[in-house]
Amino acid sequence: MTTHTLLVRQDQLGTTRISTAAPAPLAERQIRVRVDSFALTSNNITYAAFGEAMNYWQFFPTGEAGWGIIPVWGFGTVVQSLHAGVAVGERLYGYWPMASEAVLQPDRLSPSGFRDAAAHRAALHAVYNQYLRCNQDPFYTSESEDTQALLRPLFVTSWLIDDFLADNDFFGAQTMLLSSASSKTAYGTAFQLKQRPGIEVVGLTSPANRAFCESLGCYSRVLAYEELDLLAADAACVYIDFAGNADLRRRIHTRFPNLKYSCSIGGTHVDQLGGAKNLPGPRATLFFAPAQAKKRQADWGAAELGEKLVAAWRAFSMRVAEPPQPWLAVQHHAGPEEVQRAYAQVLAGRGDPRTGHILSLA
Repeated sequence: MTTHTLLVRQDQLGTTRISTAAPAPLAERQIRVRVDSFALTSNNITYAAFGEAMNYWQFFPTGEAGWGIIPVWGFGTVVQSLHAGVAVGERLYGYWPMASEAVLQPDRLSPSGFRDAAAHRAALHAVYNQYLRCNQDPFYTSESEDTQALLRPLFVTSWLIDDFLADNDFFGAQTMLLSSASSKTAYGTAFQLKQRPGIEVVGLTSPANRAFCESLGCYSRVLAYEELDLLAADAACVYIDFAGNADLRRRIHTRFPNLKYSCSIGGTHVDQLGGAKNLPGPRATLFFAPAQAKKRQADWGAAELGEKLVAAWRAFSMRVAEPPQPWLAVQHHAGPEEVQRAYAQVLAGRGDPRTGHILSLA
């Protein structure tokens, strides 16, 4: 049996290759998981774009200088276990390498899951080190695995962005400007924000994606990036930046002297990423979802936070799949060549924003 892994040049994200190797033998208390399927979205491109700054390359080190493995969310099956607490055949949801298998070292086991205690992950944020047993997961249904892989981690981020803004009284603004409005994390955020009384949700997008964004019904209005002048310059607003486009960020900071807060989420426009120094108005601040999750767990307790997230997820996932025009159409890609092609497509930002990509190297 051969292990396949997609490797990416850390300084040139369009350069990839497939690594093949024989599976390494397990150490005591380790498990081997076949990574059955994983989602690939612009969120994963953000992981790569911020890989050095946010330590995303460290989750699955390659041992090869300059080459990295992009983390992804999806489902796996335990195929070998040297840990008494984890059985062969268990189905798991979590954070995987773009590979056909992963080796984990389960620790802090509970009926709902465990964390990976591998030494190289000890200093990394705990939320990414948790693996959930599907038979105990309130989010899980077998028929919705693709939707969960594609949208669950993004929606949790969306929910936390909305909660963070509400927690701060929207910084005294009524208008929320969302770039890359067709991206899944952006429209998940818009879905939540739309439920807030008195908040205007403005989606900024390319002309090609305008019709899609308008069809979602979760934006108060949708504007092309070139149409910023249609918004009142004195509007009290918050910029929620999913694109990472340096030129657009500067235009917004310059256009709106009453910009109350500038929140940087991701980098879907990887060819236009740039710094945020010397901008007029508020400092562009990177949003780190686990920090807000940690705050709310302290405020409410883990059980209440979990209940709120599950309830919001069910409402969102129901809307996403609602006929006659669901927000998401899933495409499957299996094998090294198809995975490389799908990665290149997502990296380039090509294709229908309604499409969700589910990949497998197993």
